[in-house]
Amino acid sequence: MQPCGNSGGEQAKMSRPVQARRLEGIDKNIWVEFVKLAATYSKVNLGQGFPDFPAPDFLQEALKRALSEGSHMLHQYTRAFGHPPLVKVLAQIFEKLLGRELDPMTNVMVTVGAYQALFCCFQAFVDEGDEVVVIEPFFDCYESMVKMAGGTSVFVPLRPKAPKDGKLMSSADWQLDPAELASKFSERTKAIVLNSPNNPLGKVFSRGELELIAELCVKHDVLCISDEVYEWLVYDGKEHIRIASLPGMWDRTVTIGSAGKTFSATGWKVGWTVGPDRLLQHVRTVHQNSVYHCATIAQEAVAQGFQRELTLYGKPESYFVQLPRTLQQKRDLLIQSLVAVGIKPIVPEGTYFLVADISEFKSDVPEVPNSDEPYDCRFTKWMMKNKGLAAIPLSTFYSEAHKNNYPNFIRFCFAKEEATLKAANDILQKWKKEKTSS
Repeated sequence: MQPCGNSGGEQAKMSRPVQARRLEGIDKNIWVEFVKLAATYSKVNLGQGFPDFPAPDFLQEALKRALSEGSHMLHQYTRAFGHPPLVKVLAQIFEKLLGRELDPMTNVMVTVGAYQALFCCFQAFVDEGDEVVVIEPFFDCYESMVKMAGGTSVFVPLRPKAPKDGKLMSSADWQLDPAELASKFSERTKAIVLNSPNNPLGKVFSRGELELIAELCVKHDVLCISDEVYEWLVYDGKEHIRIASLPGMWDRTVTIGSAGKTFSATGWKVGWTVGPDRLLQHVRTVHQNSVYHCATIAQEAVAQGFQRELTLYGKPESYFVQLPRTLQQKRDLLIQSLVAVGIKPIVPEGTYFLVADISEFKSDVPEVPNSDEPYDCRFTKWMMKNKGLAAIPLSTFYSEAHKNNYPNFIRFCFAKEEATLKAANDILQKWKKEKTSS
């Protein structure tokens, strides 16, 4: 018998590749790198998209009740495709929003956050050789998940139009070119991913833009995976229109939502899909053969939160009314801070985020000729290490071929306590004074 650690053991090591081909090229994740940098260097983190203020009291109380007063069975498995109280109240909410009757058992499925919902959709619908239209800029996991499913992402950009009269640019100024969008559809197109309100821009797609997408989906018999996690977070009186409510779209759309964004509790990881049974039956197949089940206690608390909101639907005291008002104030506070130091924000119509032009500060981080790293990446890393302010480079949200298209833009998250936004303002003001005196 060979003792452990000798040459016999060395000979037994595997020499064949162990990594599945579907993982090639997606092993690196910028979020892992930037979260580590932010934790190490930043005093103020406006990078990652999570609130640093508490979830609403009523939701915290719901969780406490579920833990201390609820049935002991809330600590055990519940229904695999969604805790019955949660899917029932979600069906009631979305019946109002979509204007149609929903069966909670077949038209709603609960997932471990919207992230898992996206993964289940791509695995359920995308085959080898399929193409998926992705609108740039996009949440970066779309491309990786399409690749893991064996498909190919086909990118179409939102293109900025200069605002008139010296006004600040709005996320509404970033628009699709109808002919360019139409050119991306072919017999190989299986789906389009829609993200409205859009991360990172904060763009809320207009009815006209959604009707254009819907027309192409119907014409080419294409599915729509609609990521609507920021559905309640729209500002300045804008309206979030759900593409599944448009003619011809219910039967071909899976709508994805998030309790994390809806109730400011991103760590709870409760998400959902809403759609026709003919689509969700395949999403359920992926779910039952992967995650299978989501945390019962969190689902119970979220169900109670939605039951409260259903009672208060459309009323001033509704959290769905109050939260966007609060976030709009935070957005405006950050905009004021950026404008005061010469950074030009793109005013978002929705979400937690705004994108800003940092050209005013480019002299602090000179260009490096022939660098493989996009300029906004180097700038953001330098800003974290030298100024203690964390943000995310816009190139993160573009495909490899387009990462250098907008090198002077970075993304900030304004879903933060007022004290956090003030601390960011202090950093920016100090930085501006240093530039002025040098």
